[in-house]
Amino acid sequence: MRVTVITRDKPNHLQMRVDTREAHLAYIKQTGVVEMAGPFLDADDQMCGSLIVLDVADMTTAEAWAENDPYNKSGLFESVIVSQWKKVIG
Repeated sequence: MRVTVITRDKPNHLQMRVDTREAHLAYIKQTGVVEMAGPFLDADDQMCGSLIVLDVADMTTAEAWAENDPYNKSGLFESVIVSQWKKVIG
């Protein structure tokens, strides 16, 4: 099943994102369930959140993935939404 993880960073936390980015990317590679991903950008073209599409067996797996993401563990996020998603176009 496909699941989206939509996050928004806490205000003024760009440096935390930058500092944690390598661990986040290593986690993506290690877990092997990310189909596509990328950051949201603010008006100044600075990263301020993420959209991640997971290909997982169930919601429990997706929620555990989101919880264990180094970005989340570092306290970067103001909000995290994990939702089942159906790809229709693309």
